[in-house]
Amino acid sequence: MEPQETPHSNALRFQVLGPVQARRGQEALALGSPQQQAVLTCLLMQQGRLVTTQDLVDGIWGERPPPQAIAALRTYVSRLRTVIEPHREVRAPAAVLVSLPDGYALRISSDALDLAVFESTVSEAATARADGDPVEAHRLLVSALALWSGRALAGVPGPYAETQRLRLAERHVSVWEERCAAALEIGLHTEVVAELSSLTAEHPLRERLRELLMLALYRCGRQAEALGVYTDTRKLLIEELGVEPGTGLSSMHARILAGDPTLTAPGPPRSVTSGSREEPPTRAPAPAQLPADVSDFSGRAGLVAELRAVLKGATGQAVVVTSLAGIGGVGKTTLAVHVAHSVRADFPDGQLYVDLRGAGASPADPAVVLGDFLHSLGAAEVPDSLEQRAALYRSLLANRRMLILLDNARDADQLQPLIPGVSGSAVLATSRSRLAGIPGAHLVDVEELTPAEALALFSAIVGEQRVAAEPEAALAVVTSCGFLPLAVRIAAARLASRPRWSVSDLARRLADQRRRLDELQLGNLAVETTIGLGYGQLRPDEARAFRLLSLVDSPDLPLDAAAALLGEDELRAEQLTEALVEANMLECFTPGRYRYHDLLRLYAQRQNEKSADTEEQQQAVLRLLHHLLPTMRNAARLIEPDDQLFEPLDELTAAGLDLPDNARAQQWLRAEVGMLLSTVEAALGGPSALLRPALDLLITLNSIVEDPTHAARARRLLEIADANAQSHGDAQALARVHFALGTLEYFANNFQGAERSLRASLSLQDPDDVTVMRSMVANTLGIILSLANRGDEALPFFEQALGISRVVGAPIGEARLLGNIARAQLDVGKSAEAVRSVEEAVATARRSANGPCLADTLYQLGVVLSSTGSPGEAVDHLREAHSLYQSQQNRLREGYALARLAVSLLASHRAAEAAEAAGESLVIAQEIDGAYCQGLANAALGEALLGLAQPARGLACLREAHAVFTRLGVPEASPVADLISQQHTEPFPPPAP
Repeated sequence: MEPQETPHSNALRFQVLGPVQARRGQEALALGSPQQQAVLTCLLMQQGRLVTTQDLVDGIWGERPPPQAIAALRTYVSRLRTVIEPHREVRAPAAVLVSLPDGYALRISSDALDLAVFESTVSEAATARADGDPVEAHRLLVSALALWSGRALAGVPGPYAETQRLRLAERHVSVWEERCAAALEIGLHTEVVAELSSLTAEHPLRERLRELLMLALYRCGRQAEALGVYTDTRKLLIEELGVEPGTGLSSMHARILAGDPTLTAPGPPRSVTSGSREEPPTRAPAPAQLPADVSDFSGRAGLVAELRAVLKGATGQAVVVTSLAGIGGVGKTTLAVHVAHSVRADFPDGQLYVDLRGAGASPADPAVVLGDFLHSLGAAEVPDSLEQRAALYRSLLANRRMLILLDNARDADQLQPLIPGVSGSAVLATSRSRLAGIPGAHLVDVEELTPAEALALFSAIVGEQRVAAEPEAALAVVTSCGFLPLAVRIAAARLASRPRWSVSDLARRLADQRRRLDELQLGNLAVETTIGLGYGQLRPDEARAFRLLSLVDSPDLPLDAAAALLGEDELRAEQLTEALVEANMLECFTPGRYRYHDLLRLYAQRQNEKSADTEEQQQAVLRLLHHLLPTMRNAARLIEPDDQLFEPLDELTAAGLDLPDNARAQQWLRAEVGMLLSTVEAALGGPSALLRPALDLLITLNSIVEDPTHAARARRLLEIADANAQSHGDAQALARVHFALGTLEYFANNFQGAERSLRASLSLQDPDDVTVMRSMVANTLGIILSLANRGDEALPFFEQALGISRVVGAPIGEARLLGNIARAQLDVGKSAEAVRSVEEAVATARRSANGPCLADTLYQLGVVLSSTGSPGEAVDHLREAHSLYQSQQNRLREGYALARLAVSLLASHRAAEAAEAAGESLVIAQEIDGAYCQGLANAALGEALLGLAQPARGLACLREAHAVFTRLGVPEASPVADLISQQHTEPFPPPAP
């Protein structure tokens, strides 16, 4: 029965997927005693259908109702009516909780009950999945599960509620299964491992959950764990039920063993395209001036469909004008000609074409073009003036349906006289600039090909067999071409004409950026020449801007950085950059941010080399450094408030951006980290005036952004800085190079290399220096020694750094150092002193506004307490640290906190929670390639799984942890090996010789 909508129920909402609750708008309603809630539950679950009085009595009290059950039931109903309809007049009939013959019904709208919304949403998800839209199905299932707020009907008494509770619990788990399966369909295997691990622990006999967990682990590259799940499940099923695993689980096991390629993560869902329409027969062309269509046209299906629809819609009085804009070589003309051919039949009166030569030095004169068009249209006489020719042209086209293709227009002024007046004709134009000056024009930006489209074009020219034999090299070729159609076509044609070359040979030649533009030419086709046509149209100040902005090889540049490079204020810089955007020599993908196409950047850099004005180029980079370094220090003060920044090598001459708060500072860092590293790269090979601020910028960045993904690039930059500092004889710069290298080695878990670099840095500094920089070096060296269980050696360095921090007034540095000292004291057996030191560290951090410092000291407190026999207290502190790291988006520290939390939970005999925390830590560690964190997470996860009676999977994790710790050369390898040896399974393999 469909629930009835009533005037009084509009604002009512009921919840049964959790504790039974009711709300009117934002107001929570008091539902009375548990028995009264049981009455409401019976009525809600029937969703508007009649519930007899006897069914209510049986549902609430079962086989032993009280003597006055019917009277009590009527009282409960009366009270519920008062709550649900508080404004109902006395003796007026109820409109929501209505009386029916022999019972009651609750009349509410279908969306007023969370259970009804849940089932409806799950049904929609099933439909979406059946229609081939797994992304939408997953979204709907996530939305449905979000309606649950705990155990269904929690706290409601009676046999009916208990039966429904069990049914809903089963339904809840089955929808979770569907959600996880949908997530795996769209490649979210990493995200569901922790959920599936938790669900399998809660429902150990549900084979479908185990099967999904195996698949998720396998797709995460954790094959040993996946097979361990099967082993554990099979043992459990035999012991508990006396049966072997079912077909699904057994099949998954066999497919993993066989390396079934269909188990790999799926690609993006395919879009569904409609079948092709049969074109109407074409009329005899008169005139038919379109150039020949290319036989190997590839890609751009969506854009072709859009353009066809616009052109075919050219009916009535309005003239359809469509303008394609894009950089030289992006394929505007090829696309326009292809689309024009595809709609010829819709323009039976003919097609006109002209190359307006807008990118060259001598653009076509519109009057001359009109003269040619008029002859083609059969005009007996052609007037002399432009205005007269345009008027006759419009008159001749007034009753015709024609397509006019105006290729390579310079600007709107050149194009305007060539547009018909009143007719059903259509104009398709191409230009390097956006022709925004044409009223009503449909403007389309033509971008590079997608990688798949570029490969398809490359294959069509080279031959599918050659590409199939070297797919990775083919992708490297089209990537080097920037997916620009002209570049791909030239590269493919060169390869096709050289049968002795392999695809890899071509890829190697194009990999050298210095010669790439030289390689991308064949006959009269050349990418450099095509780009040069656009460059030649720029004014001198625009050409200078085009060159200087390429000095920093960054993915993109914000306007403030562009202004610094150009030595202009932001208003003038924006005028120049927007002019380059209009000329399609620069891209503006979001307001205030600019980027080059890869080949345009190479061309701009080549123009810098040709100009040979190294002084102007170095001054531009120096201006940018003097803008970014103070901005970075401003960000550091907001992210690490009350912390003392290290002393810059040279005096700062600018104030930098004024960042208003921590959130804006974090946002700026996330957006600009690529640009910051590119600026350092541009500067490090230059004179000492560039080297010193570039080093300070890199060290400041590393001090507040612990991101291992940038380590390889930073290491390469520091090797350049090392050679440059030595050549300049700059000991101070060299000391900072060694400090930065040591920090990188530490993050890469190369503790021996870190120790060498940090000792080298200290040796280059004056022992009597009382500087923040010396304190930072001594502290980092102490950490390295402490990690190697050399606490007695670490303590003097920590104490040296602590003394400096107290002299320079750096309470944040002091707090962190006290935490580090506590860990070293713990190593040398001074447990009581360790606890006192770390508690003082936390107290100092709490007095500041420095969130990262508080998180670090709480983390240290958790580790110390866990190691000194107080794991329960440690759990609270580690959870707080984890929450802070999470809010700070510090993924590495978040992973460490979760791993240490898992250890403390294990010591508190909470294995299931420990497994969940360790699993989350492992996912983070794998994402950021944090080896030491992976070792900690695997060790904790393995031990937790042993405690949860999953020995096969647990041993797989422990062996992985041991391999990581052994590779890193850290002492944690030994206790893990002992734990493995204690298991009654295959013996632990001996170490390699």
